[in-house]
Amino acid sequence: MKDTAKHQGLRNQLVSVLEQKGITDKNVLEAIKKIPRHLFLDSSFEDYAYQDKAFPIGAGQTISQPYTVAFQSQLLEVKKEHKILEIGTGSGYQTAVLCTMGAKVFSVERQNELFKKTSGLFPKLGIRPKHLSFGDGYKGLPGYAPFDSIIVTAGAPFIPQPLMAQLKIGGRLVIPLGEEVQIMTLLIRKNETQFEKHEFGEFRFVPLLEDKN
Repeated sequence: MKDTAKHQGLRNQLVSVLEQKGITDKNVLEAIKKIPRHLFLDSSFEDYAYQDKAFPIGAGQTISQPYTVAFQSQLLEVKKEHKILEIGTGSGYQTAVLCTMGAKVFSVERQNELFKKTSGLFPKLGIRPKHLSFGDGYKGLPGYAPFDSIIVTAGAPFIPQPLMAQLKIGGRLVIPLGEEVQIMTLLIRKNETQFEKHEFGEFRFVPLLEDKN
């Protein structure tokens, strides 16, 4: 679990790349500057950890491209103590970014292998999500709702109704919508029944699967 000055230098370079690509949220950039992304990847990929690329992490899943993580995090407009529901813990890198930004993160992962691996990694890195659970992300976590914001880190063919129901009024739901290619979509809850929708162009994600444990 080594994090060296060389790694820090590579992170600083990565942050410069993200700034050039239009990431402006200082808290997001600071979190990315701090988190040792190489520790979330298999050591064979360590040399690539700070390139702006996605990588396989096992169980047919990927660790998202840093730009995607930064872009989704920026859309959430995270404030300290915000309660955030994350659908798809995956490698845990996005979780770590949100925790480092001061959010209380409740995360759900449907791949048992990843759930176990990531649950074991967080304590070693001093990252403390409020709650990690193994299960179906489509259902959200009604017992902990409502949430200030919800982030879905897998492509979804539609917006799961339970997630919309678990969002606070004024809350933000960020989800990549679509089958092959996804459109990054932001929903802002205006009141009990109304949501405002914004779209932010194409991204590629592994699919969000329902009831596939």
